[in-house]
Amino acid sequence: MRQQAMGFAKGVGAGIAAGVAIAAIGSRMRQGRSFKHRAGRTMRNVGELLDNVQDMFR
Repeated sequence: MRQQAMGFAKGVGAGIAAGVAIAAIGSRMRQGRSFKHRAGRTMRNVGELLDNVQDMFR
């Protein structure tokens, strides 16, 4: 059961990360450096969120 929950959490996290990245790129393709900075910060935050979720299941 625990392995299934971990796999599920990783799948959900990967889906969220992919959705955020695609939405960010698609909606603001032409906004220069400030957009790139915000997108990078968002991806780091999503990565930290995934790490926290994985730690909860350990």
